[in-house]
Amino acid sequence: MLTKEQNQMLTEVGPGTPMGELMRRYWQPIAALSQLKENPTKAVRLLGEDLVLFRDRSGTLGLIQESCPHRRVNLLYGIPEEHGLRCPYHGWLFDETGQCLEMPAEAPDSTFKDRVTAKSYPVEELGGMVWAWLGPEPRPLVPHWEAFVKDNVQRDIGWAVLPCNWLQIMENSLDPVHVEHLHQVFSNYVIERLGKGEQEGRYWRNKGNVRRHTKIGFDVFEYGIIKRRVLEGDDETSPLWRVGHPIVFPNILRLDQIRVPIDDTHTLYWWYNVHEMPAGETAPEQAPEEIPLYEVPLPGVDERGLPIWEVLDNNSGQDNMAWMSQGPVSTRWLERLGESDKGIILYRRLLREQMRIVEDGGDPMNTFRDPASNICNRIPTERQEGTGYRERGDGAIPRRTGGVGTGRAVKYSPIAQERAKNAGAATPEETKTKLAGYGQVQPGK
Repeated sequence: MLTKEQNQMLTEVGPGTPMGELMRRYWQPIAALSQLKENPTKAVRLLGEDLVLFRDRSGTLGLIQESCPHRRVNLLYGIPEEHGLRCPYHGWLFDETGQCLEMPAEAPDSTFKDRVTAKSYPVEELGGMVWAWLGPEPRPLVPHWEAFVKDNVQRDIGWAVLPCNWLQIMENSLDPVHVEHLHQVFSNYVIERLGKGEQEGRYWRNKGNVRRHTKIGFDVFEYGIIKRRVLEGDDETSPLWRVGHPIVFPNILRLDQIRVPIDDTHTLYWWYNVHEMPAGETAPEQAPEEIPLYEVPLPGVDERGLPIWEVLDNNSGQDNMAWMSQGPVSTRWLERLGESDKGIILYRRLLREQMRIVEDGGDPMNTFRDPASNICNRIPTERQEGTGYRERGDGAIPRRTGGVGTGRAVKYSPIAQERAKNAGAATPEETKTKLAGYGQVQPGK
C-alpha cells in the first residue's frame, strides 16, 4: 500500500506537482474537432488549468488562458476574427500564441499591445482530435499512433467526464482478474436484474460461463506495459499471453481509450473507435470535423437510492461504477494488495521512474522527436489475431440480439449500431459472424 504522501504524489496533476510535470510531457487530447463545428470556442480544464480552446475564421486553432489579461472577462465568449479571438468586453484581440494584436480604446501609436500576452499552449489536430501541449519547449511530435492515422477505416469518438482521479482508472487496466468478476459475474447479475437472463433464478452464478485466469504476467516494453493472461482451457500459445494487451504509457489503454486528467478529481475519458472495412471495400470519406461524437452515460442511483441498472449492462458502465465508487481520489493507504495486484505495483513504479527522469531534465518514455520514426506507430495486440478475450465462442458475457452486447462503450457507437442494423441477422451468432466481416470485433480488456 502507499502512504498518504505517496498517494498525493501520484494523483495530483496541477502545475508544479511531480505527476503534473510528467503529464505535461505528453500531448493530451482535449476535444474532438467536431465540437468546434457549431461553436468556435470551448471551455477546457486540463491538468488543473482553466483554458479556452478556439478556432478563428481562418481555421487556426488556439488554446489560451480563460481570463482576458485586461479585466479578467472569460474568453469563452470571445468573438472569432479572421486571425485570433477578440475579447467581448473591450475588444482586445489575441492570436493563437496569446499575443495581443489590437486594443481598440488605446491610442493608435501605443505600443502597449506589444507588451501584453495571454498564456497560451500549442495545439494540433490529428485523427479528428485536438491535442494540447502544456509542457516546455522544444516540444516533441504528436505521436502518430496507428489508430489516428490509419487509412480506409471509419471512426467515431465517445466521451464522458468521470468524477474521479485519473489514476484509479488507469490502475484498472493493470488488473486483469477483475474481468472475471466485474465483467462476468457482476455483468450476469445485471442482466438478471434487467430481466434479460434465463428466468430460472441465480442466472449470474449458474449460467454465467465464467472463465478463470490461471496465470497473469506483465512486461515493460518501449511504449508502456504489456499485460498477459492465460485463461482456463488455454495455454501460453494463446495470443492473450503470447501477444498480450498493451497499456500505452502514461494514460492510454491499447490506443482506443484515453484517460485525460482534468484535475485531481475529474477525468476526461475518450473512446476512440476505428471500424475496419471488409476486404475490397472502401470507407466513405470522413472529414476530421465530421467524425461522429457520442456521449457515454455514467452510472448512478435514482431518487430512491437504487442503482440504475440500465447503465451497468456493458463493460464500460461497470468499469465506470468501480472507479467512481472509490471516491474522487482513492484512499490507497487503506488498501490491501495481493499477488494478483502485481501489475498495479509495476505501473506505480514505472510512474515514479518516469517522474524522476523528468525531474532530471530528460524525456520520459513515448517521446517522439524524429519524424522518420513517427509515421505510423503500431502496437501488436491479441485482438489482431481475432482471439480477443470477449470474442470466444464460449464467451464470458452473454450477447444481445442485434450484435452489440455487453461490450465496452461501443454499445453507444453510432457506426457500430448502424453496422449491427445492416447486418440484419436473426441470431446473435449470425450477427456476430456478419459484423466480423466488417472488422467489428468486440475488444478485450
